[in-house]
Parts: sequence; structure tokens; C-alpha cells
Amino acid sequence: MNGLPKLVTSVVELRKEVAAARARGQRVGLVPTMGALHEGHLSLVRTAKAECGFTVVSVFVNPTQFGPNEDFAKYPRTLDADRGLLAGCGADVVFAPASTEVYRAGHSTMVEPGEIAEPLEGQFRPRHFRGVATIVLKLFNMVQPDAAFFGQKDYQQSVVIRRMVADLNMPTTIHVCPTVREADGLAMSSRNRYLSPDARQQALVLSKSLQLAGRLVADGERDAAVIAAKMKDLIGTAPDAQIDYVALVDPETLQPVATIADRAMAILAVKIGSTRLIDNWLLEARL
Repeated sequence: MNGLPKLVTSVVELRKEVAAARARGQRVGLVPTMGALHEGHLSLVRTAKAECGFTVVSVFVNPTQFGPNEDFAKYPRTLDADRGLLAGCGADVVFAPASTEVYRAGHSTMVEPGEIAEPLEGQFRPRHFRGVATIVLKLFNMVQPDAAFFGQKDYQQSVVIRRMVADLNMPTTIHVCPTVREADGLAMSSRNRYLSPDARQQALVLSKSLQLAGRLVADGERDAAVIAAKMKDLIGTAPDAQIDYVALVDPETLQPVATIADRAMAILAVKIGSTRLIDNWLLEARL
């Protein structure tokens, strides 16, 4: 498929498209996005198409996951360019609803994701995962996908969503796909376009610090505090870096670990100037 995917803006029209796909015997895959697409998103779409016969890509900048001082107003909205990028990737439908289509007047029901959303991002963006869980549940109800595809870069988000799906007995299979990186290691993100050339270079300390953690574990270091301290030292070499957190946590519970006994997730959030970036790396101790 090399043409532009069909643009759908209403839930009624979306459900007609999905029903027609099911009538053809196709499985339905969903890739939820906020647009401003990059190769990381496109890799999810290709994976979804390989797994499912019919693929929906949602493009919706969700207001409920942004805090009052965050970048909702300036978040890039590039729908025409996004559709162009999706041509040839296997997307069948782009679902790009208006906010009023998603949140009707008087909307008041929200998903509370619980303790899994409290550490890390939850400390710095207290209502963020409430908004994320709510929009993902709404998209799942709108599309009713057999499978949904998310990137590992937003690792805590993927844990929150997997927990919600399990807790609410939802029939959608969640696929968490590997982080896609630029050639120099920077994790692809829609917010990378905020970075000036100098800030873009400084931002490499995120991936470099994660790679350092991996090397330390491979060389036998098991003390999480030692690893975190060395990561912070490296990040501190970037003059405009401000650390929100650098943590080594259990991959399932997201609780801090003191020792790398088996597997741990190194996870961080760092501002480079005014641009806040997140990244993570799975650490595996080989006995």
C-alpha cells in the first residue's frame, strides 16, 4: 500500500472501517500516537501491519496528560506530513479526532492507574498517567483492537498500560517494541525538534549514561547507587542538563533496586535547557 491512509475523524466512521475489516476476516492493530511522527512511530506501524491485517494509527494530542506548565499548546501538530510519512508503512486508517469527539461536554470519568504510576514520571508529572490511561482506554473502546503497539522509550507508560489491561480484563494484546535511536544513540522523540543544534549535541549524555550503566554491569558492578552516581556524573558534563531523576528499578514494579541481581531498568528524565527528554536501558547481570 503506497497511497495515503484514509483519514477518519469521527468514532462512527472509525467503527465502520473496523467493522468492514473484521468482515473481511482481518485482525485489527492500533498504534496510538500524538502525531509529529518519526521513524520510531513508523517502526511500530510496520510491526503492527506484520501482526495484523488492518492497522489504525491514532493521531491525537491528548490534553489530559499535559500539566498546566507543559507544552500542550506548542506540541507539534503535523497531520498532513504524518499521513505522508505513513504512506507505504501499512497504515490503513489515520484516526485524527477533534478534542470534542474524544471528550464530550461534561466529561468527568477518568482512569486512576494506582501505585505503578506514582514513582519516576509520577513524581514530576502527577496527573500525567491518569490522562494517558484514560485516553488509551478510550481509544481501545473506540477501535477495539486485537493488539496495540507501544515503544519502549516510554517505558513507564508501557507498564501502566499493561497493568491497566490486565487489571480490567481487556482483550487487547500489548506489544512493547524496542526504542528506535538516531545513529549517534539519541532516542527518537517528537520533542527532539525543540532542541537547538548545541542542545541536540548535549542531549547525547542521556544515551551515553545509559550505555555506561550497561558497561558497568557487564564489567561486574552490581551496586545500583554506584552506577547511578556515575551516570549522573556523566550527565553533569552537559552544561545545560538538569536531572529530574536517574533511577535503577525493577522492570515490573518500578521500585528502586539496591543491587543488580538479575535484571533492572536504568531509567531517566533530563531537561536539556527547556526540553525534557526521557530514556531507558535494560540492564542484565550475567552470572
